[in-house]
Amino acid sequence: MACRSGCCCGSGPINEDNARFLLLALFIIVYLLCGAAVFSALEQPKEREAKERWTQRFELFSQKYNLSKKDLNNFLRNYEEANVAGIRVDTIRPRWDFTGAFYFVGTVVSTIGFGMTTPATIGGKVFLMFYGLLGCAATILFFNLFLERVITVIAVVLKSCHERRHNKAVLPQNGRRVSEGNKAGDLAGWKPSVYCVMLILGVAAILVSCCASLMYSAAEGWGYLDSLYFCFVAFSTIGFGDMVSSQRVVYEGHATTAYRLGNFLFILTGVCCIYSLFNVISIVIKQVLNWLLRRLEAPCRCCFPRRGHHPHRHPRRNVVAPGHLRARRDPSIETDAINESETDTGRRMSGEMISMRDFLAANKVNLAIMQKQLSEMAIGHPRQSSSSSHQNGFSGGVGALGIMNNRLAETSVDR
Repeated sequence: MACRSGCCCGSGPINEDNARFLLLALFIIVYLLCGAAVFSALEQPKEREAKERWTQRFELFSQKYNLSKKDLNNFLRNYEEANVAGIRVDTIRPRWDFTGAFYFVGTVVSTIGFGMTTPATIGGKVFLMFYGLLGCAATILFFNLFLERVITVIAVVLKSCHERRHNKAVLPQNGRRVSEGNKAGDLAGWKPSVYCVMLILGVAAILVSCCASLMYSAAEGWGYLDSLYFCFVAFSTIGFGDMVSSQRVVYEGHATTAYRLGNFLFILTGVCCIYSLFNVISIVIKQVLNWLLRRLEAPCRCCFPRRGHHPHRHPRRNVVAPGHLRARRDPSIETDAINESETDTGRRMSGEMISMRDFLAANKVNLAIMQKQLSEMAIGHPRQSSSSSHQNGFSGGVGALGIMNNRLAETSVDR
């Protein structure tokens, strides 16, 4: 009776996309709460010690030089204003000469935003709004295209390694080697592992970070662990600004120009590697969410009713799903999960409730699509967009860009 009147949790059935979205939102909230608890426990004692030490120094300084606390506070506020404008106690490179401005715009379009340099004029702030809008969009596109090329290279390398292992494993039969047709048939079902791609990208990111940390430790005088910390903050575009590289006028014992060039190349390479890694990790996170939804099926089956339990319920349409997608697509080299799930593609895309078993089978497509792209890129035949995609100007891609292009292509055809 509970399933007929509504969900036993107090609401009607929800489709799989909304369930995954809500579960991810809940995960992020819990993740934030846990992170806040850990950082509060680690950093709050240090903050209290620093505050007590500063209060003592403030009192001693005001007494020693016979200054009122009000005058001293006003002087410190003036220094804070100068600090925002780029004035420091130590000698640093000019902030707004051409090289300093180039460093600034690099942190803007890459979304790192260290905060060491910020525009102080009204004209600079207004220009930044428009400059960052186009620059950030172009850089995100560059990162997506970089990811596609990285996946192509990885796919070719993995395919080559697989062929070598396969050739070594093939034994002569009756004094004759296996025919090329049989060999091609054995290799046809192979697809690169997404988890292997994630591992390779992770190793590449660690290698770039370790090499960059060696350079920063020698040039900036930071500890190696601090340098690793800076690399992660910069490469992931978090950009706190507590540590910023290449800020001195001259680096003694080091070629200043060569160091600044190396700093630029390391940050560019590191950001691209971390961005690519984040995209692949997001696929794995989605699979974990699917596993959690399967675990939740038992206590609340009516949230994901099985096929045929609601014969009188009309399927709901999703605004991003055209009706012509109900037709089964032509088979390709995608995995069995895709072929099995595409039977009900139109029903899933329209938002109709499906069983948890069908839902979990359908969401194997995430890994399968990535494997399909890896396989096609390795073979040297990238997947072709449908004629409707070409007509509407939308083409495939990897990561968020590919998802958006597919959605736009589907909705434009439906219209």
